[in-house]
Amino acid sequence: MEFIVLGLFCIALLTCVVTGVSVIYALLIGLILFCAYGKLNGLTAKQIIFLLFSGVKTAGNILTVLLMIGILTALWRAGGTIPVIICYASRLIRPGTVILVSFLLNCAVSFLTGTAFGTAATMGVVCAAMGASFGTNPVILGGAIISGSFFGDRCSPVSTSALLVSSLTDTSIFNNIKKMTVSAVIPFVLSCVFYTAAGLFSNPGGAVPDLKEVFSNELNLHLCAVIPAVLILLLSAFKVKVKITMAVSIAASVLVCLLIQNMSIVSIVKTAAFGFSARTDDASALLNGGGAVSMLRVMVIVGISASYSGIFRETDLLTSSKNKLTSLSRRISPFGSIVVTGVISAMISCNQTLAIMLTHQLCGDLEPDSSEFAIDLEDSAVVVAPLIPWSIAGAVPLASVGAPGISLLAACYLYLIPICTFIRKLPKRKTRPSAY
Repeated sequence: MEFIVLGLFCIALLTCVVTGVSVIYALLIGLILFCAYGKLNGLTAKQIIFLLFSGVKTAGNILTVLLMIGILTALWRAGGTIPVIICYASRLIRPGTVILVSFLLNCAVSFLTGTAFGTAATMGVVCAAMGASFGTNPVILGGAIISGSFFGDRCSPVSTSALLVSSLTDTSIFNNIKKMTVSAVIPFVLSCVFYTAAGLFSNPGGAVPDLKEVFSNELNLHLCAVIPAVLILLLSAFKVKVKITMAVSIAASVLVCLLIQNMSIVSIVKTAAFGFSARTDDASALLNGGGAVSMLRVMVIVGISASYSGIFRETDLLTSSKNKLTSLSRRISPFGSIVVTGVISAMISCNQTLAIMLTHQLCGDLEPDSSEFAIDLEDSAVVVAPLIPWSIAGAVPLASVGAPGISLLAACYLYLIPICTFIRKLPKRKTRPSAY
């Protein structure tokens, strides 16, 4: 019965991917299937409803933060925070270093904003345009942009995936970031070496386009516009709670919009709700987006996915799968089993959020230390989801920058994270004592 229910859920997810229908419909079908399974296993309707709401309640904090991120990214656009950062950062790009610098700039922007999609749609587009003008290899450039976009998605204090992992594992996001930084050092350095070599051998040429003119026709590019971003970094450094940090940055963004961009209160509220919309076509391609409404789809996915957890916990629906994973972990290590689960979950769910939740549900017993398990999730499900070509985690950023799908093969940072962690966690063989 368990495999039939899970099989039907997988079919629903794959059907949505093939037909292009929103994965939300598949999640609703899964909700019906899992509720029916709970009913057949003796749960009352009242118990099922309680379990569903208890699951959603565990994701309450992340749902609030998702809403705040939508507001924050819209106001950062409207206030000029993102345009100013892009203008100053783009001055660092030169033909011979465009691949490496594109990786580093997207790392920086994704760390500030916590969103791979938003980074790819802003700094990623800028880097792709500059690379195209230089004649840079689009496959390697696209891989560098994707790698950089997911750098902050993994370890930013305002990243939805990092917040989701800390919420699911009941761990401190700042302690997780500290450990993620350590595990990312070798993959980051190796990625920089690869992208440096690729840039040197690509032999590009051309002129650097002037983005200041594009943005100055739309916004006042005052240096004070970066204050909301600086506040995020400062407050995060002092481990201030994420919601407080974001609230302070939002308040600062409102002041920037009022005092620097001369926006009205009505315009600010409208932008916060529905996103920023530029007046000129050139600026629109780089700046449009954000807003609370832009996060509703993700919030629905997180809410429905979270509702499953209560039923999974109170039934034997995942018991057989967990037993198989336990057996697998004895052969390839617990982390190896977590990576395999993350890959399969991402292939089936086609989105990062559900991949993280499924991996958490299935592999929670493999690593008893919740802090270590949080990092295992970050080094597996979080980074492998964008490597699945049909997953929205990778497909959306690729479409934003206009890179070919094969660029995922050049997103070496995302491969190196799980590979390096797997090697580091391999059980050490005990040497037998000498007979002499």
